[in-house]
Parts: sequence; structure tokens; C-alpha cells
Amino acid sequence: MPSRKPPQKPDPAARLLAWYDVHRRVLPWRAPKGKKADPYRVWLSEIMLQQTTVQAVAAYYRKFLARWPTVQDLAAAPEDEVLAAWAGLGYYARARNLHAAAKMVTGGMQGVFPDTAEGLRALPGVGAYTAGAIAAIAHDERQAAMDANAERVIARLFAVETPMPKAKAELHRLAMALVPARAGDFAQALMDLGSAICTPKRPACPNCPLADDCRARKRGIQERLPVKAPRMARPLKRGAAFVVTDRQGAVLLVKRPDKGLLAAMLEPPLGPWGAEFPAPAAARKQAPFAAAWKKRGGIVRHGFTHFELEIEVYAATVSRRPKTVGEWVARERLSAVALPTVMRKIVAHALDEGGPLFQTSSARRR
Repeated sequence: MPSRKPPQKPDPAARLLAWYDVHRRVLPWRAPKGKKADPYRVWLSEIMLQQTTVQAVAAYYRKFLARWPTVQDLAAAPEDEVLAAWAGLGYYARARNLHAAAKMVTGGMQGVFPDTAEGLRALPGVGAYTAGAIAAIAHDERQAAMDANAERVIARLFAVETPMPKAKAELHRLAMALVPARAGDFAQALMDLGSAICTPKRPACPNCPLADDCRARKRGIQERLPVKAPRMARPLKRGAAFVVTDRQGAVLLVKRPDKGLLAAMLEPPLGPWGAEFPAPAAARKQAPFAAAWKKRGGIVRHGFTHFELEIEVYAATVSRRPKTVGEWVARERLSAVALPTVMRKIVAHALDEGGPLFQTSSARRR
């Protein structure tokens, strides 16, 4: 009798897609199975998910979509409203880029998003990863969408020990070799696998559809990968903030410069940031005007990407609004203005409040 060949095992991509068809996450921006993804929704979610977790993004995404259901709606909105709706999500350049890109799509692109990664790169705020993710998910272009989850899966699958971020190009090349016709599902499958199974610590390898192919697992080094570069110590900056209220409880806020850190966002008046806190007498000279400034106990701490910040808060109440640059915002409206997380912390500290209005999340990606 002729010998029978053992049945061929499906390739890794096919096994991953079979797993995804059963275990795919239900996410507010993800098209239902069998339905075509909406490029606007994919783009909006991918911009929000840059360096931010699914859990942190979900509520913001729903709020944006309810308020601006189409790219035309978003383009027509004033930038200040977009920044205010974004407040608390962090990395505020994303919101400005989001608004600028919406205007570009509704203007020169006649309301139609580019359908290739190369075309998407023309939009503000869309880099190589984001362009690949949108093109794959919305248009099934053969692109490897490499978020942190996907990078972890690929690093372990091929036992890539090159430290990050140097390994990024290699991981992208290895992932590209696996991308099947269902490029969008494959991209989302890698993300879901990294989120649910191939986790940073204690990955559930026995439940992984790629376990038999995983070189890191065979060597017992899966929890060590991907290798992260040593973290650089971030410098510490210190300063003073001045929170003033009028007799009705309205808070004085001023607008930051249109470029740079937290551009065009609102803040209470601030003094300069340096290596040390200013002495109380020096701090009061930094105040926007003379008042009975009282230093609150404790300090406000906040971490930016490249430095740590510590702020001492001075508070005052005035019976008459002085003539000064800025706007007086009623306390109940603070949640509706473009007040970034660090400034909410400062205002909350001055007002001795810590309710939901001032509680925000700054967790990282997916």
C-alpha cells in the first residue's frame, strides 16, 4: 500500500486567524465579523490608541464618535472643543493632529481617506505604524501593524533578542513575511493574542495557537522578550502655580502658547520651572497679580515623557476680578474646557477637590 503523508499543519497565520475567529475582542471601534471597517472609525481609534491603553481610550472614543460621527463633523468643530474633549487622555499633539487631518481629508481629499499606507502617511499625526494599521484594518492592504502587543508576539515567536527600540525594523520585517490575505484580521489577531495570551508576564503559552512554533518558548526565554533598553533617568523640574477664584468660585485660566508642550491648552497661571522650588517670597513675585496668596500643603507631581514635574500650589480668592489676560471658568464647567491632566491636578489641589471631574487616566497602549 502506498504510504500516506501526515496531514500538513496549517501555517502560523492560518492558526492565528482560526484562534481569532473564536476569541476576537469586541471593541467599540472594531467592525463586527463579516462587516467592512469604517476608515474614519479605524483612523480615530488608532490615533487615540497611540501610547494609550484600550481601557483608557474606550470612553473617549465613544464620546468623540457621538459628538462627531463623521470626519466632516470633526473637521467643522473648533479646535478648542476638540482639545477640551481630549483633555485627560494625554499627548495632546494627537488631538491637534487629529483635527488638522480631518480638515485635510474633508478639503483636498474630498472627504475620502487614502486607502494605502503610503497615502495615509500624508495625514498629520500618522506615522509608519499608524498608517500600516489603518491600511490593514480598513482596507486589507498587506501591512504589518506593529503595536506593543504585536511586537511582543513576534519577538517571542522568532526569539529576537535585539533590544528595543533597535529591534523594531527586524520585528516588522518578520511580521510582514507572515501577513496573509486577511491582513486586517491578522493585525487585530496579533494585538488580541498579545493582550490575552502572550502577555508581558506569565504568558499563557499552553493556550497559544503559535506555541509549537515559538522559538522563545522552546528556549524558555519568553518572559525575557522583547528585551527593553535601560530606562534613562528623567530630570526633575519644580515650580509654582497660582489658582485664583472669584466670589462665585470661577477659576482664572490662561492659554498656553500655540506650539510646544501642551500647546494651546489651558492652565492656571504658572511660574517658571527650574531645579528648585522658589522661596515663598519669590513665588509671590511670580504671581499674575498681587493678592493674599496662600501656599497649600503638599505638592502636585506629574510625569511627562522626558521629565518629572513637581509643583507647589498657591491659592487666593478675590472679591473683584483684576484686569488680566485669561478667562474665568465656572467650577462646574472645568470638565468642559481644554484643561490637561497636570493642570486638573493643580486646580484640584488648590480647591481641595478630588472627585470624578479631576480623575483621569494616562496608561499606555492597548
